Amino acid sequence: MAQDDSEIRPETYALDALIRETLSRKHRGGSAANSDALLFLGNWHHAFPVVVVQDPILEPVDKLVWMVICQSGRGSGAKAVFPSYADIARLANVSSTSTVSRAIAILRATRWLSLCARSREADGRFGGNVYALHDEPLPLADALHLDPGYMAFLEDAANHHHARVRRVAAAVSKSLDEDIESGKDVLAPVNPMERRLEAIHAIQRGGNRRYFSFNADVLESLANSGANVRSNQDQNSKAVKPDPQKSKSVRRSSSRYINTTTTTPTDSKDSARETVSLESLIVPPRLKDNQRALTARYLGTIPVEHRQPVLDELAGRFLAEQHGAKPVYDELRYLHHLCVQVNRGGFVPNLGLKIQAERDRRRREAERMREEAAERERERKERAARPPGESPLAEIRKLLGMPNMPERKPR
Repeated sequence: MAQDDSEIRPETYALDALIRETLSRKHRGGSAANSDALLFLGNWHHAFPVVVVQDPILEPVDKLVWMVICQSGRGSGAKAVFPSYADIARLANVSSTSTVSRAIAILRATRWLSLCARSREADGRFGGNVYALHDEPLPLADALHLDPGYMAFLEDAANHHHARVRRVAAAVSKSLDEDIESGKDVLAPVNPMERRLEAIHAIQRGGNRRYFSFNADVLESLANSGANVRSNQDQNSKAVKPDPQKSKSVRRSSSRYINTTTTTPTDSKDSARETVSLESLIVPPRLKDNQRALTARYLGTIPVEHRQPVLDELAGRFLAEQHGAKPVYDELRYLHHLCVQVNRGGFVPNLGLKIQAERDRRRREAERMREEAAERERERKERAARPPGESPLAEIRKLLGMPNMPERKPR
């Protein structure tokens, strides 16, 4: 079946090998201890990609941070070290490392940057992160494969202390939710050239066009405006110095800005997507954290009574692999296929029936064991409540209707 085919790009699998080699090199002492490694996945011959310069989501400081990170990678070659926040702030001429942290969070949310791994020293101490910088936003399938904590990061970013990070993360989640609710396969392969042309047209022509992970509606609401440019100037304090004579008006203006940004509602909480709690469902343990987060979104599109049967069908498909069936290379695409069948009225449980029967058997066995344990506990309490001096032999004779033995008098 088409949905069983692996849709991860070959270059993504090649990057896995490069990440493992980077971690191995760090463990062998090939790079400084407690330093972050950097991998750039782009064309070194380009000064900067056109899409990063013209990106309608990123603010100027976000683009500048991307460029500083890229230049750092070029300067150190294959053994690139991710620059410190202090170095990025100095080279980008921004006010503080908190601005750099905010920009990196936005780059990761929009998939310009991936946190691929966290290395550990031999004694278990933290040894640094391995980042991958991209020359265009990654497709979702590649992002889930390379960044193990991407979906959890999006959820956490909804409560970020900076309003801009909250808005961008909420926009990414909203686009993802709307695509899933419309029945779109968000992990389906897309022709790279068509994807880039669509993004360029969205930049140049606007209108009802998609820009990578953002659909047209979300893109229009998130695109930068004059107010965002002003806020970005405020963050670059080295370039803009306050006039003492206008300090009162500046304070009033900044306080208005703070009030409007810090009280921005979190769009992800107001999403039309029904929040599905996986705690009440039995999810196949094979699904990883990123996959479980996306599973909850898929299950939100189908009726409640079908959610566990769909998960059982997926688990049954995994079990069939052990008996010679074709492997499921993309678990979430198969899950999407099942959800589509449910919404079309064509879902008929098959492989999941065995999973459900086995679960029912284990439940009955657990109930039997609980009943036996309760019976043993009841008997123990009855024995403890026997009158003092009544021996077990006397109790047996009593149950058999035999007379009690006369007590022996001591000699």
